[in-house]
Amino acid sequence: MGVWGYVWGREDHGESLRRTTVRDMPYPQKNLNDNETIALDMHPHWWYFAEPALVLVGAIVIGVVVLFETDDGSNWRKSFGWVAIAALVVAALWLVGRYMKWISTNFVITSQRLIFRQGIIAKTGIEIPLERVNNVNFSQGIIERMLGAGDLLIESGGEDGQQRFTDIRHPDQVQNMIHSQMEQVARRRGAYSAAAAAPAQGGSVPEQLERLEGLLQRGSITQEEFDAQKRKLLG
Repeated sequence: MGVWGYVWGREDHGESLRRTTVRDMPYPQKNLNDNETIALDMHPHWWYFAEPALVLVGAIVIGVVVLFETDDGSNWRKSFGWVAIAALVVAALWLVGRYMKWISTNFVITSQRLIFRQGIIAKTGIEIPLERVNNVNFSQGIIERMLGAGDLLIESGGEDGQQRFTDIRHPDQVQNMIHSQMEQVARRRGAYSAAAAAPAQGGSVPEQLERLEGLLQRGSITQEEFDAQKRKLLG
């Protein structure tokens, strides 16, 4: 699904993933759930433009060779000249198309989900709840390590089973971030289970509310979960 780069989010997963806020088309905040936060938002990496850029350079080289190595007005110059012009047009259109696709592509890690989104008019998307992610693997060849790219394979309990994202920027760091978010989800679920069991622990309603408020202040449960348990206690 392309090469990933340009990150927005947390500062505890390496210098390369810090303070590089996406400015073009970040993932819309309005699409987030209540109390959901974005940990990472990536556009395609600059290597995403390699193929059309190489074709464009090749067309320029052909044009230069035709200009200096053929006689003015000869059939060779005319034939290869048209080839060079056609290649330039195709490469330019390809590059523009890649750029439009680049600015509309987001790979997002939130506090609840993994999200892939692509498209300006016609949109496609994939969402994987973090609690359904079973395994995250990455692989890098020698050249990919030099470029800071690699592949990421996410196995989940959903219908698709596996999702492969190719040439991700620093896939080892992205893998660590996914694991970190998964751990936070697990802690929140554990804390919510503890909050749900608060009435069974005894004590007055104010004492139980105080325990819930402590979980909320530590970030162990969300405001929504706190409100639900509070209503249960007061009800």
